[in-house]
Amino acid sequence: MNEEIRAQEPKVLWNKFADLNEVPRPSKKEERVIEFIKSFGNKLKLETLVDKVGNVIIKKPATAGMEDRKAVVLQSHLDMVHQKNNDTKFDFDTQGIEMYVDGDWVRARGTTLGADNGLGVATIMAILESDTIEHPAIEALFTIDEETGMTGAKGLEPGMLKGDILLNLDTEEDDEIGIGCAGGVDVTATRKYTQEDAPEDMSAFKVTLNGLQGGHSGMDIIKGLGNANKLMNRLLYNASENFGIRIAEIKGGGLRNAIPRESEAVVLIDDFQIKAFESELMEDFEAIKTEFAKLEPNMKLDLVKVETSMKVMDPDTQETILKAIYALHNGVFRMSPEIEGLVETSNNLAKVEIKDGGINLKCLTRSSVESSKDDLTNSLRAGLELADCEVNLSGDYPGWAPNRDSDILEVLDNLYSKLFNEKADVAACHAGLECGIIGSHYPEMDMISFGPTIRGAHSPDERASISSSQKYWKFVLEILKNIPKK
Repeated sequence: MNEEIRAQEPKVLWNKFADLNEVPRPSKKEERVIEFIKSFGNKLKLETLVDKVGNVIIKKPATAGMEDRKAVVLQSHLDMVHQKNNDTKFDFDTQGIEMYVDGDWVRARGTTLGADNGLGVATIMAILESDTIEHPAIEALFTIDEETGMTGAKGLEPGMLKGDILLNLDTEEDDEIGIGCAGGVDVTATRKYTQEDAPEDMSAFKVTLNGLQGGHSGMDIIKGLGNANKLMNRLLYNASENFGIRIAEIKGGGLRNAIPRESEAVVLIDDFQIKAFESELMEDFEAIKTEFAKLEPNMKLDLVKVETSMKVMDPDTQETILKAIYALHNGVFRMSPEIEGLVETSNNLAKVEIKDGGINLKCLTRSSVESSKDDLTNSLRAGLELADCEVNLSGDYPGWAPNRDSDILEVLDNLYSKLFNEKADVAACHAGLECGIIGSHYPEMDMISFGPTIRGAHSPDERASISSSQKYWKFVLEILKNIPKK
């Protein structure tokens, strides 16, 4: 199935990527991919170990003539975001990713591709396997659970690595050299509510909002894409105000690091108001479509009548929670005053689940400035607590502070200009790279991030550029040749 992928250049890279994508590797379920990488290292007869949290480290000595260079840590994460379209039948726990070539892009059929960070993993595998690539001493670090908590990087023990330089292969623009990233914290709000029998003379409808682009809740947050949870709440708020609808359940979004693409709600409406409700709901949706015409051209709203034998939320809680979600900040909170075009602080309302007497809201708040992250977190918590929600903060991780005096930055910056006759974009990013956490364990390590061009990460529209992979591979090989001496 993936033979056309294996035929792409550089074949050593795409073949390793195809091998990797045959292994299911959802976050927090990495047992199979850990064993896959461990077996890979052992087959090469390289020193291979798995630490107490599941990170895999493979060590390879320097090639002849490179023994006097600084040791390098090549780092990527093993897990991938699992997202699929509603109409795609696919089991991430048992199936390998089904890929195909679309012009210059490698895509997956209705699911995420896993190029984030599978192409980084494949790069390291290809280097470890090669007997012709020149390189200094290498420690390959394959971390787990980057996408849903960074527990691999957090659990990495000081002293396990001896490398002087860390090359993180998790940047998604091939002209970018990453020197900093945002930190983040998970915000979770929960609340119970009283369930009531569905009132008589009311009919139930399922409202489905889908077709949104979704995307990476850090890298893509600046685009102003539609958030299905916020847009659904907007529709329900208006319908509640104007028609007194009753909410039976809501289910929208999923992973914290993905901008929600879909939301479903089951609501009840008085029989005599059905036509007016349907008409106004579609009018509200058309207004939203007009607002997002350029950003979300494929957004759709469906309204289908369903059985009415169900429980509904009590009116007081319904009013309170609709207002709380409406008021909850989503999107860019503050732009960086120091780096033009960089989002400093943001929030993604990733999941809304209301069912069986329970409310569960999940957000991911990001910032490159700790005080600003705390400010937005407090704002979210204050509003949600006013709505009688219990708010829990978890998974806090630090950002990575830029170091423009980095020696390895100078190497990459000069090499990029020499190889491609243009200047690289040296920048920080609004995403949660593991460099900040690894740097807290190894404060003397010089770190940099780069990678091939990937679009639509964390969504079924994820795709990786073939031509960019060729450019990136050339860059990787030259970097390894030019690592500074000890």
